[in-house]
Amino acid sequence: MKKLLIIAFVGFFAQLIDGSLGMGFGVTSSSILLTLGLTPAIVSATIHFSEIATTAASGISHMSFANADKKLILRLAVPGSMFAFIGAALVSHLHANIVKPAVALFLISIGIYILYQFAFKGKRSYTDGPPPSNKLLIPLSSVAGFLTAIGGGGWGPVNTSVLVSRRNANVRHVIGSVSVSEFFVTIAASVSFLIFLRLDQINWGLVAALSIGGVAAAPFAAWMVKVIPVEVLGIFVGGLIIFTNSNTLMNAFGADASMATIVRITVVVAWLGLLLYTLNKAGKLPNFFQKKQTHKVGKN
Repeated sequence: MKKLLIIAFVGFFAQLIDGSLGMGFGVTSSSILLTLGLTPAIVSATIHFSEIATTAASGISHMSFANADKKLILRLAVPGSMFAFIGAALVSHLHANIVKPAVALFLISIGIYILYQFAFKGKRSYTDGPPPSNKLLIPLSSVAGFLTAIGGGGWGPVNTSVLVSRRNANVRHVIGSVSVSEFFVTIAASVSFLIFLRLDQINWGLVAALSIGGVAAAPFAAWMVKVIPVEVLGIFVGGLIIFTNSNTLMNAFGADASMATIVRITVVVAWLGLLLYTLNKAGKLPNFFQKKQTHKVGKN
């Protein structure tokens, strides 16, 4: 029961991030579940089974609000689903000791990429422009589908970050199309896990707990978007992904306690420094001090 409660909290927390940023459920929950000792295959299977309901609801919502481009959905979903199926089959047959460090490295790279997107990428205005070509979409969605099946997450961060960075990209259509297409990718990965993993290896209680926690977080995620700057959320999730997976990596390679402590402190200090830099860049720290000074002047 204690483990199920922890998993439900993981789902709740991961959905808070995903609902606020439009990405992050898979990579956040994978990072945390790996630290609990689950194998990469079971982690990815648990996440994808739990995402069937959440991605379906998300996809329906985006379609009902005309947030998605049907042609873009198809062009993302077909290659992404094919490679998600292959990735799930591959991770089901590889030994956990081989896959775990590789998955941790992949998730750390995603965390670094998220930090870059939210800390150093300047704000831009987006308008309707030409649709992305198949030369971009086919390899992009194929890599994203394969990696999300191997690592339990990555479809949103990989696709959304690249497509939104295009000049004159329609951000609303990109986010909506990536979200809708993720449902088909999730189905493909889940079918592959059902074929290549024994059913008795899958803990359906964990799947249910992750799903329930995710569903419960939805209204809170909407509230967080209003009160917390998106840049702060992005820095928070990127730093968390790097911190948790650096621990997984050090455990896999048998790092001694002193080295592990130095790495943890370094990551946390850099994380906090980047958060302060982002707050200052967004004008949050100066505004705070400015208000205090104005208040004092008024009293005098």
